[in-house]
Amino acid sequence: MTPKARAERSAEAMWGNDDASKWFGMALGDVDEGRAVMTLTVQPHHCNGHAICHGGVIFSLADSAFAFACNSRNQNTVAQHNNISFLAPGKEGDLLTATAREVYRKGRSGIYDIVVENQDGTRIAEMRGHSRAIPGTLFEEEDT
Repeated sequence: MTPKARAERSAEAMWGNDDASKWFGMALGDVDEGRAVMTLTVQPHHCNGHAICHGGVIFSLADSAFAFACNSRNQNTVAQHNNISFLAPGKEGDLLTATAREVYRKGRSGIYDIVVENQDGTRIAEMRGHSRAIPGTLFEEEDT
């Protein structure tokens, strides 16, 4: 199985159980080994008292992209800790895109950078995620 095919199959298995990302209104885009793209159109229920996208929604979008990127090798992997910087507001109607890419991976630990941008390419947030592999896989792989 190619790394891209493994990433796609892993994403398919995760997406089937990911009620939280679906509930937010996220869509899964391209996935590859150590990389994932998620999108979300900001709706009124995503906005806070300042009439801008709630930071928790932006964080959740980045966190979901991070999850699909760090699980792309069919090894169950969870977040160990994350840090996010909000750079510009997301507004109702914006199409936010979170792109996660692997920066480092060794043993059970990984580091991922996630950038959230709007439809105009304005950078909304940057997150760094640290992952930890745990026992188990997302799907059964046949020996080749």
